[in-house]
Amino acid sequence: MASSTIQLEAVRARFPALGSGVAFLDAPGGTQCPRSVIDAIAAYLRESNANLGGAFAASRRSDELVELAHATAGRFLGCRAAETIFGQNMTTLNFALTRTLGRTLTAGDQILVTRLDHDGNVAPWLELAHDLDLGVDFVEIHSDTTLDLDDLERKLTERTRVVAFPLASNAVGTVPDATRVVELAHRAGALAWADAVHYAPHGPIDVAALGVDLLLCSPYKFFGPHLGLAFGREELLRSWRPYKVRPAADEPVGTRFETGTLPHELLAGFVTAVAYLDELGWDGIQLHERALGQRFLDGLPERCTLYGLETMEGRVPTFAFRVDGMPPREAAERLAARELAVWDGDYYAVEAMTRLGLQPEGAVRTGFVHYNTFEEVDRLLAALAEI
Repeated sequence: MASSTIQLEAVRARFPALGSGVAFLDAPGGTQCPRSVIDAIAAYLRESNANLGGAFAASRRSDELVELAHATAGRFLGCRAAETIFGQNMTTLNFALTRTLGRTLTAGDQILVTRLDHDGNVAPWLELAHDLDLGVDFVEIHSDTTLDLDDLERKLTERTRVVAFPLASNAVGTVPDATRVVELAHRAGALAWADAVHYAPHGPIDVAALGVDLLLCSPYKFFGPHLGLAFGREELLRSWRPYKVRPAADEPVGTRFETGTLPHELLAGFVTAVAYLDELGWDGIQLHERALGQRFLDGLPERCTLYGLETMEGRVPTFAFRVDGMPPREAAERLAARELAVWDGDYYAVEAMTRLGLQPEGAVRTGFVHYNTFEEVDRLLAALAEI
């Protein structure tokens, strides 16, 4: 019998959107926000809306908020506050940071990316390669969507400068062996560049334990506002020449890479989202999500073809599938008519969808987070059986 240590009714009461009757099974595309996050954003705009560095009270409160946001980010990622960087979103940050790294690269240098990656950790490297005459190669995945670590090892050379990889696939939920990826990258003298966007709502991140050199994520995937967040190892950040306006501060070092005025109200929401996760605790989140995922796997109708791992080992509860004889868009529309929110398409996981032979239509994708219920999973399974 499925079980959970989360007080689910109380948790769901904190999310205004969940009272609509819609089953939000679309978390891989973005999560809902608890009321505390919404209120924090509104409170900043009501009470502290000002730019930084002023002599007056609202500006001083904004200064304090930015400092608090960096401290919170450091605690969330397991690094120093000075090593954190905020930006518009993960993809925009990644384009900026890869371009900055590009100042240290030369023609013929190699970048490795994986077939599991979201294009936000592929396209920036392809564009950099176009500008600088670099080589970009793809680490393959097995038919079960696990990362081919032997292929990674084979493709590493003395010219490899970066190994870019995800902590979890946003398309099929696979969680690669990050420790091994980092070990192989560093053995070759390359940077380990991690996309944690899809992993962040499902488990704690500790960049020190992972050993990564740079990591990016998106608070809107873990119950916060639309925002980008990155960690960069201090020694690495100090070795780069940033793209910045001249009067902007050089310290703390991470702020060198924050161009323009930050969205202060969203930083307030981010701080509150992390506080919410701290209060709830990762143990309960992971236990409940694992049970939700197993419920889905156990009940998936025979007419549905799953792409990816068939157990909850080595994955997060994100699932790509097709309903036999039905285009993914039609399946998503039929489910939407039953107030079941899921995704269709390739979700910017271009390489994974191509490798699985699912382009151009992609697949149906559903994903669960801690606020989802067993009843919602059962509603989805029943609807899939009906359609």
